[in-house]
Amino acid sequence: MLKKNWQKIFKGLPFISFVLIVLAAFFSIVFAPEEKGQGMVQKIFYFHVSSAFAMYAGFLLSGLFAVLYVWKRKNLWDVCSHAGAAVGLLFCSMVLVTGPIWAKPIWGAWWTWDPRLTTTLLIWLVFFATILLRRFYGMDERGKIYAAILTLFGILDIPLIVFAVKLWRGIHPAVLGKKDNMPWEMKTALFVTMFAILVLFSVIYWLYVRLLLVEDKMHVLNHHLEERE
Repeated sequence: MLKKNWQKIFKGLPFISFVLIVLAAFFSIVFAPEEKGQGMVQKIFYFHVSSAFAMYAGFLLSGLFAVLYVWKRKNLWDVCSHAGAAVGLLFCSMVLVTGPIWAKPIWGAWWTWDPRLTTTLLIWLVFFATILLRRFYGMDERGKIYAAILTLFGILDIPLIVFAVKLWRGIHPAVLGKKDNMPWEMKTALFVTMFAILVLFSVIYWLYVRLLLVEDKMHVLNHHLEERE
């Protein structure tokens, strides 16, 4: 009964997520005032920062389940780790795309080798490599083990991304670390957008886990059919 209730909740999440994204767009574009120095382009900030938090959620989930897989060798934990890496990679890509769009009018360049940008690109490359490892080895357990180890290496980059501005004095703005740095309208827009993006993350993560489980069952069935032949 409890399982069916949870399934009903998750089935309704895509619609809820869509409504929240529309609401987030309204709050960030219409409700929040324009920043005096940066103008309209600053509004990318709300989705840029929210995507970064979704990225962290995906990669941390991937790391957690990678540890569980190495410990227990249960296929479900590898599936959950794989999904975390893939969905985290999606939102990491959004961070890397929205960042330069925001940076061009402000810094005068699409890309600078700022410490936070560089460490974010590094974690994108690491988790992309975990996806490639799984695809290369297929059902071979070695691919899952190698991917888990590489995932744990990638997790070490998260503190570097978070503290990059302070550690290396980069030019990337550290907006959230300051007190009273935004009017309440901007804070409200950021909170709504962050909540919407995290719900969207949950929907995509749940769907991808289900997809990977179906894919694994198909591989097992194909393997049994090949053995019978």
